[in-house]
Amino acid sequence: MLLIGDDWAEDHHDVEVQDATGRKLATARLPEGVEGIAKLHALVARHGGEDLDPAEVVVGIETDRGSWVQALIAAGYLVYAINPRQVARFKERYGTSGAKSDKGDAHALADMVRIDRDQLRPVAGDSDQAQAVKVVARAHQTLIWERTRTFQRLRTTLREYFPAALSAYADLELTSTDALELLIKAPTPAAGAKLTRTQITAVLARHRRHHREAKANTIQTALREKQLGLPEPVTAAYAAAATAHARLIIVLNEQIAAMEAQVKAHFLAHPDAEIYLSMPGIAEITGARVLAEFGDDPTRYASAKARKNYAGTSPVTRASGKSHTVQARYVRNNRLADALQRQAFAALRASPGARHYYDKQRAREAGYNPALRQLGNRLVGILHGCLKTRTHYDEATAWSHHAHTHAA
Repeated sequence: MLLIGDDWAEDHHDVEVQDATGRKLATARLPEGVEGIAKLHALVARHGGEDLDPAEVVVGIETDRGSWVQALIAAGYLVYAINPRQVARFKERYGTSGAKSDKGDAHALADMVRIDRDQLRPVAGDSDQAQAVKVVARAHQTLIWERTRTFQRLRTTLREYFPAALSAYADLELTSTDALELLIKAPTPAAGAKLTRTQITAVLARHRRHHREAKANTIQTALREKQLGLPEPVTAAYAAAATAHARLIIVLNEQIAAMEAQVKAHFLAHPDAEIYLSMPGIAEITGARVLAEFGDDPTRYASAKARKNYAGTSPVTRASGKSHTVQARYVRNNRLADALQRQAFAALRASPGARHYYDKQRAREAGYNPALRQLGNRLVGILHGCLKTRTHYDEATAWSHHAHTHAA
């Protein structure tokens, strides 16, 4: 068996090759791409011999994505994607100075897959379709997060020099394209006060807003409210910044809509899509996000508990001496946690069983978030059963145990 630690960077990989006893056989810096992979295969052949089974080559690396990782998997190597936090903690065995080097990281990764391999999770063997869903779902969510950050910057800017705009466009939502177009048309308090009802209505009509006359009247009234002013050069500078943020959000809106179509198309082409969509609280976007983060490797989760632990919905027990507490997991996949929380919230209206389960947790004096998290944990277990048995969600079957307990 060969154990390889692979510390990757943008344009190269530092690798260390060990045997099963921990003896260092080789170190090398390999270029990214085809040339680097070929040199890595040559190292394996040199130190493993012709009879070495590719499955006996174990690689530790701090990522689970990219063409390099896919090339390692395609070669038949057993690849472990290791969280950088775990690597940092592992390196404390060598010393507490905090010293860092690429060669040192490669050595730690090789030691980890040799010593602690049973505690690590190999890269899942997800299908090509699942990987495609993951790419577009993550890109879509990242664009939404970027729009939120840009909006926060715009909002902060407007609070500094044009607070009337925040109240004027509150009903439209300032991230909407029509509100942003109006802001670009009149980016200063003086220009906003001059906007006519006809100009405002025309923009609202182009974006098919209902009750346009009433909305236009509200916007015009708010823009004409008196407010504290700033010197003209300062106002002009703020207006330029606000306009730049507004134009960027408009572009993000267009790309989010385009990516949303891609998410739906890739998700609906996946054979598990119907099972996900049968679950309460899941539609195309949420379903795509959950599928993307769970993957579709049928061997990845040995049990419902394993899936719940990965999801971060199951609690963590901390016991030391006389102290014994049960706490929520805070180190988790945030993308998956966000999607599951959205599903649990939507399921409260879509599923009587989910609503009853949630109400039961609240009756036990659980807070809103803990009760919602427990519901999400239960829904993950139900999803695991549906995927394992290849059956659609059934309301009566999913909550039969809880219904009997309630009746008793």
